[in-house]
Amino acid sequence: MIQGLTSDTIHKISIVIPVYNGGVTLPELMAELETLIEPQSTPDGRFFSVSEVLLVWDGGTVHSANVLRTLESQYTWARPIWLSRNYGQHAATLAGMSSTASEWVVTLDEDGQHDPAYIGQLLDCALSESAQLVYAGPTNGRPHGFFRNASSASARWAFSKLVGESNIDQFHSYRLILGEVARGTAAYTGPGVYLDVALSWVVSTSAVTPIPMRNEGREASSYSFKKLLAHFGRLVISSGTRPLMFVSVIGFAFFMLGIIFSLWVLFQRIFTDAIPQGWTSSFVATLVVGGLILLSLGVIAQYLRTAVNMSLGKPLYVVVEDPLKHFPQISPYEK
Repeated sequence: MIQGLTSDTIHKISIVIPVYNGGVTLPELMAELETLIEPQSTPDGRFFSVSEVLLVWDGGTVHSANVLRTLESQYTWARPIWLSRNYGQHAATLAGMSSTASEWVVTLDEDGQHDPAYIGQLLDCALSESAQLVYAGPTNGRPHGFFRNASSASARWAFSKLVGESNIDQFHSYRLILGEVARGTAAYTGPGVYLDVALSWVVSTSAVTPIPMRNEGREASSYSFKKLLAHFGRLVISSGTRPLMFVSVIGFAFFMLGIIFSLWVLFQRIFTDAIPQGWTSSFVATLVVGGLILLSLGVIAQYLRTAVNMSLGKPLYVVVEDPLKHFPQISPYEK
């Protein structure tokens, strides 16, 4: 303990790390976190320490599960949380957040891209700006391929235009959250809700601080187009009902275009000898209007799906004991 410090002057921080395939990168990351267990000074002279690290196993690989057991025996401050199956990174993060007990919560990725050495900078930003939530703002490029980066940029642009959320560019998985806010968000967030959108519902003030990202300690993760599309859909649907209004506006616009087109056809028939051919225009109109109807129904169906899942009581995640306790011969999640 640094001379003159007491437990009341040290900001305690819980670390939450969702784990799926982090067996290769976690040991090095945990060794870095070990240096933060003792009180540290932030760049602005405040003091903090990491009190616990929650490793949330999201039904991943057997190798990762074995690494978690090793880390638990190696570090007294490391605590694995076992989920019954794979629920996804956002649900796993919420499961970890709900189990924290510190003043602040930091979420890290398992791949080593987020440098724990900048946790003090996140804390300084939060306390200086009275922010309940602070995101890391990457100062360097993302380590993904062109398609992934282009898709992400396009999705962010489309989301900001469709939903009107101006702070989507802040969203990042390296974040510092006030503990009470983190645990409250985890307690009330339902299935299908995007984590950062849920945080935006309850946070009064958020901030961003520039932090460089490291290269991933393994091959950069890749998402299929289907997963990226599902990710974007969850982001839009959980943001509110504005997309439904957008669908209504589109429907009204095409209704007005239909009225104008009908008046033009009527004018042609009454005042000119040119009688418009109907097959082509009817075919195009059917395709356009039919496509818009199906698109509108699809958007509405996604809202109904989310509402039905919540009304049925579908759990966001389920925490269980270490699978080896019940299945000592083989892990039930082995692939």
